[in-house]
Amino acid sequence: QKNGVSNGTLYKKTFIEHFEQAPMYVVLLTFLAFGVGTVFGYLRDFMRAWGLEKRNIATEREQQKDFVPLYQDFENFYTRNLYMRIRDNWNRPICSVPGPQFDLMERVTDDYNWTFRFTGRTIKNVINMGSYNYLGFAETDVNALKTVTIELQKYGTGVCSTRQEMGTLDKHVELEKLVATFLGVEDAMVFGMGFATNSMNIPALVGKGCLILSDELNHSSLVLGARLSGATIRIFKHNNMQSLEKLLRDAIIYGHPRSHRAWRKIIILVEGIYSMEGSIVRLPEIVSLKKKYKAYLYLDEAHSIGAVGATGRGVVEYFGMSPDDVDVLMGTFTKSFGAAGGYIAGKKDLVDFLRTHSHSAVYATSMCPPVAEQIIRAMKCLMGLDGTTQGLQRVRQLGKNTRYFRRRLHEMGFIIYGNDDSPVVPLLLYMPGKIGAFARRMLEKNIGVVVVGFPATPITESRARFCVSAAHTREMLDTVSTA
Repeated sequence: QKNGVSNGTLYKKTFIEHFEQAPMYVVLLTFLAFGVGTVFGYLRDFMRAWGLEKRNIATEREQQKDFVPLYQDFENFYTRNLYMRIRDNWNRPICSVPGPQFDLMERVTDDYNWTFRFTGRTIKNVINMGSYNYLGFAETDVNALKTVTIELQKYGTGVCSTRQEMGTLDKHVELEKLVATFLGVEDAMVFGMGFATNSMNIPALVGKGCLILSDELNHSSLVLGARLSGATIRIFKHNNMQSLEKLLRDAIIYGHPRSHRAWRKIIILVEGIYSMEGSIVRLPEIVSLKKKYKAYLYLDEAHSIGAVGATGRGVVEYFGMSPDDVDVLMGTFTKSFGAAGGYIAGKKDLVDFLRTHSHSAVYATSMCPPVAEQIIRAMKCLMGLDGTTQGLQRVRQLGKNTRYFRRRLHEMGFIIYGNDDSPVVPLLLYMPGKIGAFARRMLEKNIGVVVVGFPATPITESRARFCVSAAHTREMLDTVSTA
């Protein structure tokens, strides 16, 4: 299924996404494979119960047999019988910078992936198709990191305090001013952890008596933040404006389910680029709806800031919109900027409120100064404040690499998901047996990939997820596509 939108009143260019359905025989074979795996899983559990096979999973001690079980046996069924068979494809330790290529520590297993041992050998120059290093700022070039080295010598590695106590440094103030300028908003606040930027700040913005409308594919940090807030949560179908508008209309008409009183606030939670689907939010339509129904909009740009837009300013710039159209702009520095942490930006009143009420500002340790300097270095490069056009060149190269790689995979007949401009490229594998086989085969070809299956994806949509970088050369992308 290929969706193309060209609406002169909302979209300034054609918006194309691909979500091709699998052939029926592939779906049937996928369910059959999971069925066979489940049957054999029960058989092996039976053998373990009777001592015919070694039990490796954690179990209750005999002395605690009268206690309420700490480990729920059935909850571990998938882990011990399916995941363990292909566990070698995850948590692979790398021992170099996560650039376009990395070095991998070789490991082997003698007990079917229950434990691993390292051989002492390093697999060199593996093409990195899994890291979120979209602009290639995760690097070790001495000249590029000179300012980071200076800040490390000046401030050390840690702050050892929270923002509200002794943890606000001049570096944080400088970074926040730069982020606000970069995004074109009044103010911004930075946090030391990207996940906590969502999970610890959403509860400060909404609470009991408020309504959260959340995209069904939102990241777990958004989901956790929504749950911690105590607000009522309703889910709309992914990027489906009819589903969202129905929820908005019902919320306005009916109010609270029991009292029918009006909601204190209605806030829409969406992401810029969805990290498992490679899709881009339909921002113009969502902004139109939120204005129509007087709701608030919280936009998570973790994967889109730096990665899309003519100058890397995210989906707001990608759609040619104003930052004022979004009430809460959130993003992370862990991907395009090659650092750590996150930010929330918008009106000064919003940011001042969070400086006082954010759990992260009150309890979490501040961002360490060398990391702040790395973000400043990368952001100044994007803005051209370093006196070069290197940042703009990186953004353009990422766009070229993304479109080239997606086009190659389409031409080869693969089913891939997402928007044509998204550097997140999911390639559908479907069958569980293919997950392990694909990742192992790619590693044999010196290519490192991320593979994802159920329950992280729908049961019939297991996939490999490629992340394209500006640092990838055309030769690297050709090697991957022909492997």
